[in-house]
Amino acid sequence: MTITAVKTLDPVTVEIIRNALTSAADDMNATLIRSAYSPILYEGGDCVVALLDTEHRVLGQSAGLPLFLGNLETCSIAVEEMYGRTVWQEGDIWILNDSYLGGTHLNDVTIFAPIFDEGAVVGFAATRAHWMDMGSKDVGGSMDSTDIFQEGFRMGPVKLVEAGVETSVVELIRTNVRFPYQTIGDMHAMIAALRMGTTRMKELVGRYGMEQLDAARDEIFRQTEEIERATVRNIPDGVYEAEGFLDNDGINLDTPIAIKLRITVAGDTVDFDVTDSADQTMGPVNCGAAQAVSALRVGYKLLVSPESNSNGGSFRPMTTQVRSGSVLGAVTPAPCQWYFSHLGLLIDLVSKAMAPAMPERVASASHGDSMIITAAGFDTRFGRNFVTMEATLGGWGAWQGTDGESAMINNVNGSLKDLPIEMLETRYPFRINEYSIRPNSGGPGQYRGGNGVVREYEFLADCVVGLWFERSKTPAWGLFGGSDAQGPEVVINPGRSDEVRTLKANAHKVKAGDVVRLAVGGGGGFGEVSKRSREDITYDIVNGFITEDFAKTHYGY
Repeated sequence: MTITAVKTLDPVTVEIIRNALTSAADDMNATLIRSAYSPILYEGGDCVVALLDTEHRVLGQSAGLPLFLGNLETCSIAVEEMYGRTVWQEGDIWILNDSYLGGTHLNDVTIFAPIFDEGAVVGFAATRAHWMDMGSKDVGGSMDSTDIFQEGFRMGPVKLVEAGVETSVVELIRTNVRFPYQTIGDMHAMIAALRMGTTRMKELVGRYGMEQLDAARDEIFRQTEEIERATVRNIPDGVYEAEGFLDNDGINLDTPIAIKLRITVAGDTVDFDVTDSADQTMGPVNCGAAQAVSALRVGYKLLVSPESNSNGGSFRPMTTQVRSGSVLGAVTPAPCQWYFSHLGLLIDLVSKAMAPAMPERVASASHGDSMIITAAGFDTRFGRNFVTMEATLGGWGAWQGTDGESAMINNVNGSLKDLPIEMLETRYPFRINEYSIRPNSGGPGQYRGGNGVVREYEFLADCVVGLWFERSKTPAWGLFGGSDAQGPEVVINPGRSDEVRTLKANAHKVKAGDVVRLAVGGGGGFGEVSKRSREDITYDIVNGFITEDFAKTHYGY
């Protein structure tokens, strides 16, 4: 029951409510991860959750994938725009995975629900998680899809639960995916997270009342906006530009994909314009405009307010321009399976563009892509089909005063984790022969770029492998005299007569005993190479970050 709101709103109460909302989102996330059936969720954490207010603004969002920053609300807003405000009913739960609304690929499923208290909507709970298979033409997802209809079951927004009872949509999902037990289990984990969010939100309403919660929300949003505008105001007015290229779209392998960014700073506002980027492509590198906006928000936040949590007051100083029909603003029937490659590039381009104005805040480019490997087949040990997907770690760029970090997930994925070797070798028919830092892969500089990794798989059964590795033609660049990093390399059966070198492959057949060796690129260097101290170079050699020959060639050691 809602209590009478206290009229006086003091700073202590504001901070208690601020942290309570963040903790509520963390509880939701923990519920989802601990209840999930798929390793990509319970080990990798490929999910995000949020609480929203009645106007779909973020109250609290968990740590998760930055790529979904301020993005979950687009789904609940879409419902309201389609059906009106009165569509929200207590006990209903909605589901959506449409790439052109949510911005991502069909595997990223958003489930969300209104939160009611005493018959009135007091907010929304939302979750998004990666489902391993959506019934695409290839198990788990295709590297060579040419339209959205090849990529699987597309939903929404539709009701998953109505008045507390599951709808026929659940059966549609069950009959359209290859792993229904796992998929429905993950769906229920997401619903459990919504229930946790509902419980926590109603507890706050009961403790403080909506009047006081709304007042605290407004103050939290005001503070966030004020801090961000003050930072933007300190950036010199002007137009800042940068561009980069993806290797290709997976179909037209000789055609790089241009991503062009123009940033205009004027007073306490900043506009991000990507309208000059390439048209949507035949291959699956496209994304919906909502996801392009999210990537730009990540780049903005890294420079403007990296220390604070996001909320409805975040991003108010920024505007975005995304062209419909471009690779960053795709429309049907553009394929979107590997939508994130240009988004990692775009985040790096924000730093590159703003480097002249914010040299103390920017970093050189990172390895920049998720560097995906998938495997699918039949596991004779357990008598069942399997599919798995992993992002591979790489190096981050250096920045003023600090070397880049080695063996990190890429910038779009945040708290996503690589899957533990022990779990992989137990659940799937392959062995990890090597997992090591890749020396010399980071760019030289006064501050060295971080190194990527080497990860080698030996398959113990026949299966098919998918590969999506990017940024070989535009590897991580250095800034202020720092050098570029090495790009990625993938070798199938290295040193054998049937050796194959490729960065992208769809359903590539491997046999028991075959090996796939992944080598991920590093981050760019920062500052003049000649300024790196001999002590630091020696440290790098001793600790295996670079070889002595590399030190002689690049540093004159």
